[in-house]
Amino acid sequence: MKILILEDESLSAQRASQLLAEYDPEIEILEVLDSIEEAVIWLNEHPEPDLMLLDIHLADGLCFDLFEQVSVRSPVIFTTAYDQYALQAFKINSIDYLLKPLDKKELCRAMDKYHSLLQDRRILSVTDVEQLRSTMEQLTKKYKGRFLVRYADAIYFKNVEDVAYFYADDKVVFMVTTDGKKYLMESNLESLEEVLDPAVFFRINRKIIARIESIQKIKTLLSSRLQVFLSPAFSQDVYVSKYKSQEFKNWLDN
Repeated sequence: MKILILEDESLSAQRASQLLAEYDPEIEILEVLDSIEEAVIWLNEHPEPDLMLLDIHLADGLCFDLFEQVSVRSPVIFTTAYDQYALQAFKINSIDYLLKPLDKKELCRAMDKYHSLLQDRRILSVTDVEQLRSTMEQLTKKYKGRFLVRYADAIYFKNVEDVAYFYADDKVVFMVTTDGKKYLMESNLESLEEVLDPAVFFRINRKIIARIESIQKIKTLLSSRLQVFLSPAFSQDVYVSKYKSQEFKNWLDN
């Protein structure tokens, strides 16, 4: 069995090679490459390997770029050091997805899976790769940790953990903190949506983006709308439209 390893950390590459040798002494490591550029050249000049072990982050970018430059027909096991990534996203068309440092049992399980699927070798399509890339970009996106705000004639910064919700009053946006204080923002709600973690904040309606901890109670109305009670209390009744209510409930139940 011939395996190509793409890994830009020498210790990780050594561990992968060692564990594969322990799994099966007859495994041949064809090459250990540390960049997409090297991998493209290698794959164009050599027969395809039986299996590829790909680190997602390589010296010159994400390994998904490889699939845009060369046809990869070999089964793939992805590896990465970032444990916040959604495992299932990388099991769509790959053999498996493993966290570094590689665990012997997990690698052996992935190799066993490879052998069981040996007769069903699949090509990662452009659509599959784009789905993986999109998931990666979303999950690695950096969200704001603090904001500059105005209060009277002074400027302060507030950590995102201090925020209860943001609301728009005409074209002016305010931050309301968990202690009930209100601060003027220099952003609009649309730009705030781009920098807030969607697992924590939700755009309830045109006026309000709320942090999940600020939602104290939800009331179902006959019109299929939802009424939301915030803490600190908002000066007006807060509603989620019937068109957005299911999305809101899914978010709460996530």
